[in-house]
Amino acid sequence: MNTNRGISAHGSSNTISNNAVGNHARVVTMPPEERSGVPVTGSVEPTDRGTWDIGIVTILSEELRALRDELKLERHKEPGGLYFYRGEHSTPDSTVRIVATQTQSQGQRSAMAALENLRRHYTPRLWALVGVGGGIHDEHAQIGNVIVSTEVVYYENRKINPLGDIRRRGEHRQAPAQVVHAVNAFFTEHGTPARIHGQLTSRSSQEYEVYPGLIGSGEAVIADRESDIRRYLAHYNEKVLAVDMEAGGLSQYWQENSIHDEMNPGWIVIRGVSDNADEEKGHAHHELAARNAAHVLRLLLPFLC
Repeated sequence: MNTNRGISAHGSSNTISNNAVGNHARVVTMPPEERSGVPVTGSVEPTDRGTWDIGIVTILSEELRALRDELKLERHKEPGGLYFYRGEHSTPDSTVRIVATQTQSQGQRSAMAALENLRRHYTPRLWALVGVGGGIHDEHAQIGNVIVSTEVVYYENRKINPLGDIRRRGEHRQAPAQVVHAVNAFFTEHGTPARIHGQLTSRSSQEYEVYPGLIGSGEAVIADRESDIRRYLAHYNEKVLAVDMEAGGLSQYWQENSIHDEMNPGWIVIRGVSDNADEEKGHAHHELAARNAAHVLRLLLPFLC
């Protein structure tokens, strides 16, 4: 009896895969990127698979520049074209690995996209939104002061009734307990308010104050002291000290990722007050507020990590 074994191929450009010949033969496959050494198109592989402690989202170039200078971060470009700023910072108890990025634009949606980019490439253990915001509390949120927030009030949801009657429906989210405890420990050590020397050379002899408090967040740029949004937030909770356009997206992103099996990072918002959300709102104090916020993050690192 004749027994034919083997594979015969005639012609050119033949491709044979996942075949086995002979008794007890089996097919062992491996991912295409391991066979060729080239990642599959569309896949995202972290440049460094080690642990990244904090992933920071900024909105303005002044904010990212302040963090770069304060934490000695270096620019890094991922193969897909995204830019990140990375570095390590030593605390008394550990070395903290930090990665920061900048959104493409203002607002909740762009902030959530930046968080997703950080998650896909670096999977940090803590999210931080660091930069400038508008103060709406005359006593605490003066220009140059910093608000550290573990609670966000998203004010954008609303119902518009006939005759233009608007009923706002706030959403209130709090950071995980371990982040709240870390912030409480910071203020226990530094006092409430914490009084810190200014970070700009022109302000180094002056002190600014750091307060814990709520952040109001929505899509509106508020430049009116009589705004109905300011009145709503003051009525909702008198401890809402500042407003921004991204913290709601951060808290929403965290909430929706809570269902995944992997660890869901904690989050924190640090806002330097650059204006008072009124008619004088402008860019004059962005650098001051951004540098103070970046410095407060550095002071918080031993408590957060």
